Amino acid sequence: MRETLTRRGLGQAAAGLTLLFSLAPAGAQPRLPGSLQTNRRLDAWLRIEPGGVVTVCTGKVEIGQGAVTALLQIAAEELDVAPSRIRMVSGDTALTPDEGFTAGSQSMEQGGTALRFAAAEARAILLDLAAARLGAPAAALAVEDGSIRAPGGAATSYWEVAQAASFAREATGRVAPKPAAQHRIVGTSHPRLDIPAKVTGGAIYVQDMRPPGMLFGRVARPPSYEAKLLSVDLDAVRALPGVVAVVRDGRFLGVVAEREEQAVKARKALREAARWEVPAALPDPARLHESLRALRTDDSVPSEKRADAPPAVRRFQATYTKRYFAHASIGPSAALAVYAADGGSVQVWSHTQGPFPLQRDLVRVLGLPADKVRVSHAQNAGCYGHNGADDAALDAALLARAVPGRPVMLQWMRDDEFQWEPYNPAMEMRLTAGVAADGRIVDWGHEVWSNHHNNRPQNPREGSNLLASWHLERPHPPVYPRATPQPNGAGDRNAVPLYDFPNQRVVNHLIPEMPVRVSALRTLGAYANVFALESFLEEIAAALGEDPIAFRLRHLPDPRGRAVIEAAAKLAAEEPGDLPRGFGFAKYKNVAAYVACVAEVALDRATGAVRVPRVWAAVDAGQVITPDGLRNQIEGGIIQAVSWTVKEDVPFDPQGILAKDWNDYPILTFPEVPRIRTVLLNRPEAPPLGAGEASQAPVCAAIGNGLARALGRPLRALPYTADRVKAAMVG
Repeated sequence: MRETLTRRGLGQAAAGLTLLFSLAPAGAQPRLPGSLQTNRRLDAWLRIEPGGVVTVCTGKVEIGQGAVTALLQIAAEELDVAPSRIRMVSGDTALTPDEGFTAGSQSMEQGGTALRFAAAEARAILLDLAAARLGAPAAALAVEDGSIRAPGGAATSYWEVAQAASFAREATGRVAPKPAAQHRIVGTSHPRLDIPAKVTGGAIYVQDMRPPGMLFGRVARPPSYEAKLLSVDLDAVRALPGVVAVVRDGRFLGVVAEREEQAVKARKALREAARWEVPAALPDPARLHESLRALRTDDSVPSEKRADAPPAVRRFQATYTKRYFAHASIGPSAALAVYAADGGSVQVWSHTQGPFPLQRDLVRVLGLPADKVRVSHAQNAGCYGHNGADDAALDAALLARAVPGRPVMLQWMRDDEFQWEPYNPAMEMRLTAGVAADGRIVDWGHEVWSNHHNNRPQNPREGSNLLASWHLERPHPPVYPRATPQPNGAGDRNAVPLYDFPNQRVVNHLIPEMPVRVSALRTLGAYANVFALESFLEEIAAALGEDPIAFRLRHLPDPRGRAVIEAAAKLAAEEPGDLPRGFGFAKYKNVAAYVACVAEVALDRATGAVRVPRVWAAVDAGQVITPDGLRNQIEGGIIQAVSWTVKEDVPFDPQGILAKDWNDYPILTFPEVPRIRTVLLNRPEAPPLGAGEASQAPVCAAIGNGLARALGRPLRALPYTADRVKAAMVG
C-alpha cells in the first residue's frame, strides 16, 4: 500500500524564481536556471519538427531511474503538447547539451529546471508569432496539444508558425513556467519510455546492438593492480579460430573475434599465455581501517560553529566503520565502438553517466581532435555511480582502432566487473557529543576518514581516470580531484548534521592514496555518515532514557524534516509487530529530498543472519513530477541499501581482489526483499528535490538501530554479514 499526502504553501513558486535568476551585476550575463546556465541557447534544448513532432534534447541519461520520462513530462507540460508528440534525445555529444554527469540526484533539480524554463520561453516565442498571424494578443490565445486558437475562432499551430520561429538565441530565463495549480501532466504517473522494451526482451541495452559487420572484443586484465607483464605469446592467440586481431599496448591485452564465444576463448588463451609478476600491494584486510588511518590525509573543516550554550554534563563518543562494497551491476559493463576506415574518427556507444566528460578523456587518450570523437549514450542494466561503463568505452575504442571500419562490441566478463570496477571507499567515522543538564546536545563532533568518492573521468590538462589508460605503454596517470565543497561533499557528504547543535565541528580527513580502486557509488559518503550520525544519536537517546523519535524532534527545527519523521513513525505504527524496529532520517546532502525510514529487523541468533522483513518510508522531494517514478527511486534505494547493509563486502588479500562471481560477492535475493510502504509528502509549489540517492542512508541507519535493539547493544561496523554478526555476538 502506498499513500500520498499533499502539503501546499511551503517553498517558492516557480514564477517567483524568475526574478532571482535574472538578477546579475550590470554588464554581466544573467544567471540562468539549472543547466541553462552552461547551455544557454534555446535550440540546444528543443526543436519544432515537421509532422507535429517536438524534439527535446537533454544531457541527462536514462540509467533506470525514469529521469528521461520525467523530463518529457516537464517539456510536455510547459509546451502544452501531448507527451506522445515528444521525441526525446539524450546524452549524445553531437546532439544534446552538455549537462556533465547524470549523478547526485540532480536530474530534476538541474536538467528538469533548465528544460522547464526553456520550454516555457519557447512556448512564449511561438505564441508571439501566432498572435501576429491571428491578429490577437498573445495573452488571449489558448493552446491545446500544440494547436493555438484565438477568441474569435481563428486557429493555427506550433507547426505552422515554427517556420518563422527562431530558437537560435540565448534563453533569458525571464518567462515564468506554469504555476503548479495549472499542471495536468506533471504530478501524474506517465508510462515509462524505457520499460516496454526491457520487459518484452526488446533491443534497448548497449549489448543488444548489432550493426552490420560487428566483431566481438574481450580484454585480458592483469591479475592485480600492480602486476607487471613479464612476457606474452601473442602468436598462439592469433592462430585461434575466428580471431581477427590481438592487441597489446603496454599491459593492455585484448582480442577481437568474429563471434562472441571465439572472443571468450581467445581471452582465456591470452590470459594463459601471459606471465605476470604479482606483488603484495594491498593492505591486510583484518587491519583495513588501521591501514587507512596510517596514510597521509588532506584535512579540512567543512563545518564549524560556536555559540553560547549550557555546559555539557555528560560526554559520549563512538567510532563507526564501513568496508568496501561494489556496484555489482547485474548487467556487465559494455560498449560498442567503430573507427572510421581512415582511422581519423571514432564513435562510441556507452552506458556512461557522463557522455561529455567521457568524450574529453577519450580525446586525450586516443589522441584525436574533439570533433572526431562522438559518444552516444546507450542503456545498460544501471549502476548508479562510476562502475566500469567508461572503462569499457575506452577498451572498445582501443580494440576498434585495430580493425578500422568494423564495429566492435566489447563486454566485460564477470571477474572483470568484480575485480576492476571502482568500489565505494572504506570509511571510519569518530563522533563525540556533549549533553547539557536539560538533556539537549550542546556540543557535537564528527571526524571522517575516507578516500575521495568521485574519481570519474574529469577534464584535466593531462592524465585520465579510464582504467586501460593506466596500462598503456605510454600511460596516462590517474587524476584525483580536490575535496568537494559542502553541501555536496564527497567522503564528508551528510557529515554536517541537520539537527540544531549550538556547537559543532566536522573534520574531513581525505586520504588521497587509494590502495583499492574507488570512486562514485550511489550516495558517496552519505551512506556511512548518516549511519554513524543517526546511530550515535540513538545511542545517546538510549543512555538518557529518551524516546528516539522525540529526541530527534527536540533537536530539529526544520518543519519539513519534522513532518517526514512524524509521517514515517505514523505509517509504521499502523502495522504493529513483535520484531525490533529502528529509525533513520536524513535530508540528502542537506539540500535534497527528506527521507525517514522505519526498518523491522529479524536476527537469527544461531547463524548471525540479519533479515529486514518490512520497511516504512516517508519522503518529501518537493514537487513530485511523477509519483510512481519517485516511489520507484525511493523503494529501489531501500532494497539496495538493505543489500549493502546485511550482505555486501568486497573480499581481498594483500595480492589482490578475491571476488570473481556472485558466490564471492552475494547480494540480496528476491525472497529477501522487504515489504515496503512509502508515503509521499507532495509539495506542488516547492521546487523538485533530488531523490534518487535519498533513501539508502536512512534505511541503513534504521537497520543498524533495529539490530542494536535485537542485540541489546550497538554494532558499529558495517556490513552486518552473518559471519561478522555471529563473531560480534560471540565476542
